[in-house]
Amino acid sequence: MVEMKVYGLALDEDTQVPVLVLKDLAGNTVLPIWIGAMEAMAISLALNGVSLPRPMTHDLLLSTLQALDARVVGVDVVSLQDGTYYAEIQVRQGDALRRVDCRPSDGIALALRAEAPISVHEDVLAQAATDSLQETGTGGTPVLTTEDADKWSDMLEKLNVEETKYKM
Repeated sequence: MVEMKVYGLALDEDTQVPVLVLKDLAGNTVLPIWIGAMEAMAISLALNGVSLPRPMTHDLLLSTLQALDARVVGVDVVSLQDGTYYAEIQVRQGDALRRVDCRPSDGIALALRAEAPISVHEDVLAQAATDSLQETGTGGTPVLTTEDADKWSDMLEKLNVEETKYKM
């Protein structure tokens, strides 16, 4: 496993899909992971220290784990299969260490809130890592800055549950 840090979020120039950009601690290796808009928002809020009046899903999960005397000790991106990344959250409860399957974006959003390390398996890096942001298709332009985090927060606060929930 190689410890990584969140370098930032960017948009894919062609598809306008958010891309989570991880870098190894030495700054030599870049791993782009394409994620959804809501996951990008959750990560952006954590990166920018934005707190909302009500807990988001990742905040709720962290609070639940803490209430159960458990803590997130790390998140590992463990494999890449058919273009899909797989990750695991490491949770310690007492003497027990449990690994919980998750999407990398959710695991990383949780790790940022828990201030837990993020690691990537060497096989994943061998398959998908690059040496520069230019090679990722993002143009190397992080787009979710503090100002963008404020826009995300405003948008979340204005969401109307009746307009966004599934109709049956």
